[in-house]
Amino acid sequence: MYNPAGAKVRALKDATLKTSDTVLANLGDLLPGLEAVYKDMHAHPELSMQETRTAAIAADHLRAAGYEVTTGVGKTGVVGLLRNGEGPVVMLRADMDALPIQEATGLPYASKLTVSDCTGKTVPVMHACGHDMHVAWLIGAATLFAKSRNDWKGTLMAVFQPAEETAAGARAMIDDGLFQRFPKPAVVLGQHVMALPAGIISGRPGATTSAADSLQVRFFGRGAHGSMPEASIDPVVIAAATVLRLQTIVSRELAANEAAVVTVGVLQAGTKENIIPDEAIIKLNVRTCDEGVRKRVLSAIERIVNAEAAASGAPKKPEITPLNRYSLVTNDPEATKRVGDAFRVYFSADRVQETQPMMGSEDFGCFGAEWETPSVFWFIGGIDSDVYAKAKKDGKLGEIPTNHNPRFAPVIHPTLQIGVEAMVVAAQAWLSR
Repeated sequence: MYNPAGAKVRALKDATLKTSDTVLANLGDLLPGLEAVYKDMHAHPELSMQETRTAAIAADHLRAAGYEVTTGVGKTGVVGLLRNGEGPVVMLRADMDALPIQEATGLPYASKLTVSDCTGKTVPVMHACGHDMHVAWLIGAATLFAKSRNDWKGTLMAVFQPAEETAAGARAMIDDGLFQRFPKPAVVLGQHVMALPAGIISGRPGATTSAADSLQVRFFGRGAHGSMPEASIDPVVIAAATVLRLQTIVSRELAANEAAVVTVGVLQAGTKENIIPDEAIIKLNVRTCDEGVRKRVLSAIERIVNAEAAASGAPKKPEITPLNRYSLVTNDPEATKRVGDAFRVYFSADRVQETQPMMGSEDFGCFGAEWETPSVFWFIGGIDSDVYAKAKKDGKLGEIPTNHNPRFAPVIHPTLQIGVEAMVVAAQAWLSR
């Protein structure tokens, strides 16, 4: 029996597939050049707010493709506009910064660079989170749209963002007038390479990546000779006791169905083994997926920090200083369905999976939330599928290097191609004729 509704759905799917195929027709010819760009950026990573070389590469490719290009947005950000008639504005975002990590991948194009960080300290630098892949994806997608203007209508906005790793880049671009200087998009789209099997695309409606709060706590004590602890108030002991007690927030103050992570990543104190210092510092990171849980965890941290100092007779209360904050990334349900439907048409349905909220954090959510426009963020697998399958079979998935690991390196093929395809297909869900 003829089903008008079903026929309409099939027609829409056929149209989506046809237009995506047309825009992507030149991808094969583009891939060798994109691979070279990716390897070059991987070998020349730049820390947050230092992405001048990467930004110049992105800007040059946009100009060559015919985009209106604005550089220096939020210090090193780049915005490219390609106007192609009446239609929606679609924003595609890629982050550019690397991390202060010594690369251990052994790749022929591995980074060997050291640079000065924002404090003047010399540190190694590596693209350990895949932002170089993100930049290559967006260069590829932007170029393909420019080569196929007869197959879509609207405006494509390509945004290359600095300083995602410090939660400063999206805010810097917004504070530099992003919302006033450029047209408001109908949707904001972004994606991230992850330690999933290559070929897999995953996402979800609603909360997608966690909120994150980073704090520094400075404990005050009274210094003394190591042979005379009775003359001291030992801030090392206060800090150590605090680190252990903080672990009870998740294990004893939250219900089993409430998600949170509390990690102490830094404990610094003293200069010599026989000197009890005056001060100690810890730096911690909190991940939550619910604002109510977030407030309770932060309150518990403050309570524990002050109580441990008081229990030791500290001369004054600890100083708690916020370092950075990532807001919760929340995918618009309707826009997420639209993207997911387009993915399932272009890719096989078994390659498009729904994920649980991830405890990683992103400042991508600032764009959609503060621009009051729908946004969708999803993940692309970057681990060789055979390697992943064997690790899973052997119960060794935990040994696969993840983002921020010195050995993390996405397999270039098919990750590069799939990322470009996903960006094009998602944007085409709005830009298709």
